[in-house]
Amino acid sequence: MPTILVVEDEEDILDLVAFNLQKEEYEVLRASNGNDGLALALERMPDLVVLDLMLPGRDGFEVFKGLRDDSRTRNTPVLMLTAKAEVANRITGLKLGADDYVTKPFSPRELVLRVKALLRRATKAVPGTKIKFGPFYLDKSAFKSYLNGDEMDLTTTEFKLLSTLLEAQGQAVERATLLRDVWGYTDMVHTRTLDTHVKRLREKLGGDAHWIQTVRGIGYTLAVDPSMAQ
Repeated sequence: MPTILVVEDEEDILDLVAFNLQKEEYEVLRASNGNDGLALALERMPDLVVLDLMLPGRDGFEVFKGLRDDSRTRNTPVLMLTAKAEVANRITGLKLGADDYVTKPFSPRELVLRVKALLRRATKAVPGTKIKFGPFYLDKSAFKSYLNGDEMDLTTTEFKLLSTLLEAQGQAVERATLLRDVWGYTDMVHTRTLDTHVKRLREKLGGDAHWIQTVRGIGYTLAVDPSMAQ
């Protein structure tokens, strides 16, 4: 389920956009000012941001710059909301690198269609390079990993191990598959190597170590949701 952050200070518009996106089964995050919007984006790293330009605290242009200055959200699609008369702002937004814009008043259906188009384009542009699951976010192209928004210090092997588990999206990954994909081994002689690295990775996850679950007789998996991670 893609996550979409809507940053809009007009409550009725915020409710309208959120309602229509939720009807399409998107997870919607909400913020009513620029400071909260940027902080939430960097914490949750949404798949797309719907961003109003006229915001209290920090305007949409400043929020957009903050998104592009951070490696975690540098490539996140941004759809800007502008008033119909703000032609200059629309042009400025597109010059800065915004992916699309919708003018107010707008058709909720049109907005949803544009969101879908941007998400399709983003998925096609960087297939498999960015992975989100639970509190984890990995950018494989930049070799960066984050837990609850904080960057982790992982070795190359630990990064590959976590990446393989994340790509399974809650499905159990067999030991043989992990040994092959992470280390290139074709036999089970090196099982202790796998278990040792899982132990070290859990240690680095600290209080979130319970997300890595042992599946007896099979291998390892990531908990599907926090309620499983006990």
